[in-house]
Amino acid sequence: MEADHRAGAAALNKTSKPVTDDDHGNDPPCKNRSCFFCVMNEPDPSLRRARIAACFKQIPLDDDPQTVLVLSGLWNVAMAQPDNQEFPSLGLFDCLARLILRGVHDKEWLRRDQNVYVPYYAAHVVGSYVMNKARLAEKAVKSGVVPGLMELMRGKMSWVEQRVAVRALGHLASHDEAFEALFEFEREIVGLAMEIACNCLEVVYDEFISVSRGGRERYHVDLVTRGIGGKETEDARAEEWASQLQCWSLYLLNCFASKSKGLDVMCKREFLRRLCGMWGGLANRHSSSPGAIGLIRTLCQSKIGRSSIASSRQVIECLCNLSRSSDDCQYTAIDGLLLLLRDPDTRHRVLDMSAAVLADLVELDGCSRGEGKRVGERITRAVLQDYHKFKYGDSKLESERSQRALEETWDLKVARRRRERLMPEEEVGERKAMVGALKREGNESFWCGEIKKAAVAYTRALDLCLLKMRKQRIVIHSNRAQCHLLMRDPEKAISDATRALCLSGAAARPHGKSLWRRSQAYDMRGLGRESLMDCLTFIQVRMGGERPGTPAKNRIPYYATRMLNKQMNATWLFARVPSKQMRRSGTGTGTGTKKKKAATCRSEHQAGKCGVKSDRADDMLMTDEDKLRWSRRRKLEGGVRTKHRAPAKDRGLLM
Repeated sequence: MEADHRAGAAALNKTSKPVTDDDHGNDPPCKNRSCFFCVMNEPDPSLRRARIAACFKQIPLDDDPQTVLVLSGLWNVAMAQPDNQEFPSLGLFDCLARLILRGVHDKEWLRRDQNVYVPYYAAHVVGSYVMNKARLAEKAVKSGVVPGLMELMRGKMSWVEQRVAVRALGHLASHDEAFEALFEFEREIVGLAMEIACNCLEVVYDEFISVSRGGRERYHVDLVTRGIGGKETEDARAEEWASQLQCWSLYLLNCFASKSKGLDVMCKREFLRRLCGMWGGLANRHSSSPGAIGLIRTLCQSKIGRSSIASSRQVIECLCNLSRSSDDCQYTAIDGLLLLLRDPDTRHRVLDMSAAVLADLVELDGCSRGEGKRVGERITRAVLQDYHKFKYGDSKLESERSQRALEETWDLKVARRRRERLMPEEEVGERKAMVGALKREGNESFWCGEIKKAAVAYTRALDLCLLKMRKQRIVIHSNRAQCHLLMRDPEKAISDATRALCLSGAAARPHGKSLWRRSQAYDMRGLGRESLMDCLTFIQVRMGGERPGTPAKNRIPYYATRMLNKQMNATWLFARVPSKQMRRSGTGTGTGTKKKKAATCRSEHQAGKCGVKSDRADDMLMTDEDKLRWSRRRKLEGGVRTKHRAPAKDRGLLM
């Protein structure tokens, strides 16, 4: 019988087709005619379908200990073939809906055998089947899966079941045919999703991460690791699941926001403030959830959302920082800012805070999602939309920096184009020679320790540089960014590095040294997420060769390894949670040391997932050339001026 069950389970996991007797040899047949695995082996297709439908009706009523095995097999099928409609057409959703409700309300049944796993698998199967097909989502709603999923979302069991319930509800809400069934729970779903997004990290940390391995729920450990790996694996997977729970909650909120539902609840100042910090980390970079920035952009598509977001300086600053980063959400953040700038009611407030940032992006290459026009050109039109009011009228921005940014954008994109179009060839040649001389002067001043003088020379060179001299402008902007770094002016360093990256084609082959300099500048400002993404991109560029045809480096620089470790610890998903626990319990430095050590372990795990080997023995990664260069850089940063020019092999700091 056991061999027959194994054959049936294998058939269920691989495909929904029946298994013949040859697949399991001459084992004695199972005497239980209601056994689901035996039903799967029925050779007659019509009889097999009828018996499967009968099994789906009977499973919620029986106390069969094999129910978990059946659901586990169905889960494998649903994950591998989410568009296969055979099982849903035979009453699967009715079976799953009743199993979820039974698990929520019948605690005695839940404690028997392995029934505690049943609600998790049932909700997971629902979410997988309704992911793509609107017809299946509509069938699931009519079968009554929503009440059981709502009970799990309310936390009637634990965060593990809550995760798959939120996922299933999010997929249901993405289909218009099924959304009406959720509309009656609108305010409750939106409120619960907001609460989960804000508090799920603390819940997972309190109930799993901070608990000793022996004190954790056994079935949670089994689900998280599938019985493979020790405590480190459990922690890493729990971190990933916590990130997914937050991201799926945001996905569910995004489904309501895209239909202009629940906006008055979502657009509260406190939630928007906390939304800016919901990143998800590197563990969930390829999730289909739009994330926090995606939700902010969706809110920007409505009048009430734009008004609330424009009133929050923290949200605007978050959008500005991401728009000048290597994060996957860069274009999403830019789209959100442009939506705010197109609204006359929010334009002036947002332009005053974002003009200086957007001015750095007007030469950005690449296409934004959904539109075939260059991102830089779209930004230019949005920023200069009513520039005549600022130039010839009485309109002024409150920020002088933003006012200058508008003037620079006009000069760069309009006035200089006109002048250079009519410029004679003789003047073009003279300018090229002057730019080369000023660049050399800046390099000489830099290596003599006269950083301010070097920055002035680079500025004069940029003023004379023609727009078509892209390579020279990339180098000069990047060199001036290095000067601003040494003068401890991170905002100007970010601006210059961003302009160099836009000119170099940030999406295709970004300029490696500009990435590293911007990563350092973001680190000075305490923005770990932006610094980390620039550092990772810098490492990828270096490992792949900075320019086409150049050999790839096979060693991660020492300084990049240090930055990677630092920012991994700073952006660890639970980095902020231990401090709350320590304040609540009043623990001392010993606990803090444990948390810090745990954060370091997480950083190394995430770095490994990103293809970066973060060796703890940093000195082993640093070559003699790296050590010499790093020593000279520290002297420059400390204000030590050298009288002689640096050796030729150390001129990699500038170009």
